[in-house]
Amino acid sequence: MDRLLPESSLLLVVDVQERLLSVMPDASRARLLSNANVLLEAARLLGVPTMASEQYPKGLGPTAPPVADKLAEMSVTPRAKVCFDVCGDLGLARELSAAAPRAVVVLGMETHICVFQTARELVRRGYDVFVAADAVASRSDDNRAMGLELAARAGAFVAPTETIVFDWLREAGSDAFKTISKLVR
Repeated sequence: MDRLLPESSLLLVVDVQERLLSVMPDASRARLLSNANVLLEAARLLGVPTMASEQYPKGLGPTAPPVADKLAEMSVTPRAKVCFDVCGDLGLARELSAAAPRAVVVLGMETHICVFQTARELVRRGYDVFVAADAVASRSDDNRAMGLELAARAGAFVAPTETIVFDWLREAGSDAFKTISKLVR
């Protein structure tokens, strides 16, 4: 396993949408939003390219405001899709390919459907895939756990948000470290 480097990583936000988020268990919703904020802020500070998808936004609504606001600060516009796997959308697949990351960090919903299918396909395409275990959610905890297990069995690394961001940081003392340390307290 190679260390995550900001310059060869990409952060992928999968379907963190208003209507879908509203049916997640309260604790899962809070955990996902908190850790998505940490990952997005770390990506912004460290220059990690970021992409976002929306699954059938006509039915599930736009990206939820806390995440949408952070994406807007980063000049990232979520792209609509109908395929469960992000790579199944030609526009998203081209955008990902053009960014040419070695590693893709995935967060979002639902863990056992879109996150798992995306992680599996990214691994198949040769990327090092890291699923942020505490920045994903499903309508049930069992489905979330099963989605994480399936992603790992498909070859993705399942890790907590702090492991990912501190791997990106590499060392203490920088302004980015100070900012991110405050976010994870």
